[in-house]
Amino acid sequence: MSHIYKAILSCALIKNCKAEVRTLSNVIFSIILPVKNEGLNIKVTVDSMLRASGGIPYEIVVVDDGSEDGCCSFLSARPYTVSCVKLITTTGLGAPGARNAGAKIARGEILVFCDAHITVPFDWLDHLHRNFLLPTVTGVSPGIASMADPQAVGYGQTWNNSMEAKWLPRPSGVTAVPLLPGGCQAFRKEAFFSVGGYDRGFKVWGHEDEEISLKMWLFGYSLFVDPYFNILHLFRPRHPYRVSIKHVSYNFMRMACSHFGEKRLTFALSLKKDQKYFEQILAEVLLSDVWEQRRDYLTRRRHDDGWFIRRFNIPVIL
Repeated sequence: MSHIYKAILSCALIKNCKAEVRTLSNVIFSIILPVKNEGLNIKVTVDSMLRASGGIPYEIVVVDDGSEDGCCSFLSARPYTVSCVKLITTTGLGAPGARNAGAKIARGEILVFCDAHITVPFDWLDHLHRNFLLPTVTGVSPGIASMADPQAVGYGQTWNNSMEAKWLPRPSGVTAVPLLPGGCQAFRKEAFFSVGGYDRGFKVWGHEDEEISLKMWLFGYSLFVDPYFNILHLFRPRHPYRVSIKHVSYNFMRMACSHFGEKRLTFALSLKKDQKYFEQILAEVLLSDVWEQRRDYLTRRRHDDGWFIRRFNIPVIL
């Protein structure tokens, strides 16, 4: 990158950020980016968001959860030190915990949780803002397109008959969807904390986006996909940190034990029974605080899991 280009980019980012710094007391959007060993991806993501600021007050909260590659070191230099970007460091919270940590210090009315390997269009916050002007909207996701193939776009997700997340086709307009993908999920802050945020017992990575989507619906909130704008997401073959099948399965079983009635709980656990370490993982879940959490959820929620399955015609046992 030439020195001239760097100077132009720096001036542009400082100009955008200073405009936002003046209005941080009335922040509308808090964009929360959990990060671990993202390399250059996090800088590309932050720069994309700063260039696409528009006129809506926002902040970016970067949560560095124990990166070992120095990927967030660029935030200690200008223009980021005079910007609306805030860096906090954590150690080994995992993706769900890092998202919760960012939400805890966020000042915005709307919490926008994004992966640290995306780019956004110029008007993305305008689109989100228009959706949240409707009081019935609790959560929104854009279309999620692949960086490698921008024509491949998913518009929210559902579950197939094995409870695997499945991308939905483009709807004709803003549409209710069962699951908001974790690459970009925006929620009203009040609703987010009302449901307890991302499950605090989840490990490392896996199913946190599905669990909070399910929980939002069961608590009486509504989630939508907006097909009129897309973000680009880097789909990669592996994580830049260790993710075990044990972590993913633990989170799945914890989600099932927290929310499902007897029939669907039995079905969900049967999907994992032939998996290695099944008994060990199930024992860990059963010995956790999941039953206390389940009692709390069942007391406070407005719908049961059967309502959710029927509402979206999900091909899981009724």
